[in-house]
Amino acid sequence: MNKNKLKQIFRILLISGSLFSLYFVPWSFVKAWLTPMKDTVQEQLDVAVDQGFDGVVVYIDMAGQDQNFYASGWHNRDLKLSAKTDALFKIASISKLYDIVAVTKLVVAGRLSLDQSLGRYLPDLIGHIEYAEEITLRDMIQHKSGIPNFTDTPGFWAKPAASFEENLALILDKPANFKPGESYEYCNTNYLLINRIMDNTLGYNNFQFIQEQILDPLSLDNTFSSIKKVDMDLVMSGYHKGYPHDLKADEHGMMATAEDLGVFIRALNEGTIFGPGEQEVYSSIYEYEHGGWVPGYQSFAKYYEDIDAVIIAFYSTTDDKLHNWHLSELTNKRISKILEKGK
Repeated sequence: MNKNKLKQIFRILLISGSLFSLYFVPWSFVKAWLTPMKDTVQEQLDVAVDQGFDGVVVYIDMAGQDQNFYASGWHNRDLKLSAKTDALFKIASISKLYDIVAVTKLVVAGRLSLDQSLGRYLPDLIGHIEYAEEITLRDMIQHKSGIPNFTDTPGFWAKPAASFEENLALILDKPANFKPGESYEYCNTNYLLINRIMDNTLGYNNFQFIQEQILDPLSLDNTFSSIKKVDMDLVMSGYHKGYPHDLKADEHGMMATAEDLGVFIRALNEGTIFGPGEQEVYSSIYEYEHGGWVPGYQSFAKYYEDIDAVIIAFYSTTDDKLHNWHLSELTNKRISKILEKGK
C-alpha cells in the first residue's frame, strides 16, 4: 500500500473518530466554547447565567488592585432575589484545604504523625477496613489509601447519611480498591476519617481548632462549620437539574462567603497562615487550590501566580452528568484570561 493511500485511510479514520466523539460531547458545552469570550468579568458571568446557571458569584483579589465582587442571576430563584456577592455558599470539598492546614499544625506540634497508621489512630476499624494497619495518615491525605468512597454509594446524594457512623457504615467490610500507596483515587472517606482522628487527638471538635488557628487570625467571620450555624436568608439557593426544589437547607458541611474564602486562599498561597516549619510540611502533602461539588453547589478556589490573583467562583446549579461543572471550568478560564488581558 502506497503512502498516499495510507494518508487517505488515516484521514478517514481521524474524521470518523472526531465525528464519533462529538456524539458524546454535550452540545451546550460546544455552544459555550464557540461563544466568543467577553471583555469584562460581569459580561462573562451574565453569559454563564444565559447558559443555564441560576446564579453565579465571583470574588477577585488581584495584587495592586482593590478587591472586586461580581454576581449574576438569582440568590433565590423562587423569590426572585438577585444574586448577592456576600452570600454564604456551601464550599464542599474546598474544606479539605482547611482540614490539611489543621493537620499540618498538629503534625508540626508533634500531636499527629503522617506515617502513623489508620489502625493505630482508630483501632476499632482493624478488620473492618482492609489494610487499616498499613494505611498511613499521609495515604489518606493524598487519596492513596484505597478505601472505598462512601459518597459513591448508589443513591447517596438523593438521601445523604447524616452522621459519621452512618456514612462510615456504607463502606465498612468492603474490599479495598487497591493496596495503600499503589494508586490514586479521590475519596471522601479519607477525610471523614481524618476529621475523626483530629477530633480524638484534640479531645474536641476539630472545627474549633480551625476556628482558633485559621479563621480567627485571618478575621474570617463569615466562615461556618454547618448550615445550622447561619441565618438561612444569607445562604445562596442551590438547584440541581431535574429536581424542582431549592437545596439550600441540606447539610453539607462548611460554608463561607466568596471574600472569606478568597482571603484564606491568599493566606494559604502566600504562607502567612503557617507557623515555623509548617509550610514545608503542607507543601509535601497537599495542594493549594481546590474545587467543591454537592448537589446545587459548585465552588472553585484558585490562586493564579502569573497574574498574582485569587479567583473564587460559586455556581448554584449542578447536574448528574457534570456538564455544568465543565461549563464552570470554561467560565473560570475565561475570567482569568480577561484579567490577564486587562493587566
